[in-house]
Amino acid sequence: AKCQCKQLPRERTNCGYPGISAAECKKIGCCFNASTPSVPWCYKPKQKKVKKVCPNDAYIRINCGYPGIQARECTKRGCCFRAHPAGVPWCFYHRVTEE
Repeated sequence: AKCQCKQLPRERTNCGYPGISAAECKKIGCCFNASTPSVPWCYKPKQKKVKKVCPNDAYIRINCGYPGIQARECTKRGCCFRAHPAGVPWCFYHRVTEE
């Protein structure tokens, strides 16, 4: 993703070897920007920012518990707990979304 390559030149972490081509750099999953001298032109992308969310749609919940599980036991498993509606898992896994 382009936004992962938007970094200040001083924040770049080298990812390649001297004289690496833009194509070779991108092929190994790195960013290439030759606009600033004396800094790495081939550099590691920033980590994607992800966050865990409890899905709002009750019908896409993926069960993380068992019938009758209590909220405390569910959250101890690191899952979401919503005791409604009937007929869907009340203890369910987070979804991971990119910020």
